[in-house]
Amino acid sequence: MEKGSGEKLETVNLKNIPELNKLQQLINADPSGAWEKRWELGITPWDLGQPTPIVLHLQQHGSLPNGRALIPGCGTGYDVVAMASLERYVVGLDISENAIKKAKEMSFSSPNANCFAFLKEDFFTWCPSELFDLIFDYTFFCAIEPSMRSAWAKRMHELLKLDGELITMIFPITDRVGGPPYSVSVAAYEEVLCPIGFRPVSIVDNNLATASRQGIEKLGRWKKLVDKPSL
Repeated sequence: MEKGSGEKLETVNLKNIPELNKLQQLINADPSGAWEKRWELGITPWDLGQPTPIVLHLQQHGSLPNGRALIPGCGTGYDVVAMASLERYVVGLDISENAIKKAKEMSFSSPNANCFAFLKEDFFTWCPSELFDLIFDYTFFCAIEPSMRSAWAKRMHELLKLDGELITMIFPITDRVGGPPYSVSVAAYEEVLCPIGFRPVSIVDNNLATASRQGIEKLGRWKKLVDKPSL
């Protein structure tokens, strides 16, 4: 397995970012409706307003598996559109109706519109008709309660084909407490993925991370090697 230069706990204080403070206040006030409200109010600090640079890099260099791909927590859907091609059909999933509406509006005139779809569904209960060759997770794992991480891994395993690939942007690697986003680590992913049949292929520093995420973000690539793990 290719490793990066090791995990570094940066002194980045995410609590000082105003939009994150507002998001956390919304979640504390109304946990069940906070994610919908964030889109209504435009409190979406994770949204880059463009495709994630590493996604464009992997796409342009032919480093993404073809077939069916899934992006849970897709938000505005820039990565869905960037990843889609005649060889790769991409499904963008989000629990927020407003997010899906924005994604459809953003992508309406895309030349590859027949190569992707946006669905309002709950990742943890959704049952697709076909499995996926690739799943991309960026700001999803870090947004859920840490107690849900084992369930997250189980769903990833259920939704991927045997030998399918899970790509994770491991962010934010910090020593902060609370969330979202909740602090993550490579070990946090390994603890829930490796016991159920995933193998880390490479975990490296993301040198294409945006300026605010430099040093606290890694790119992890995992293969599903076991079809029915003993849980």
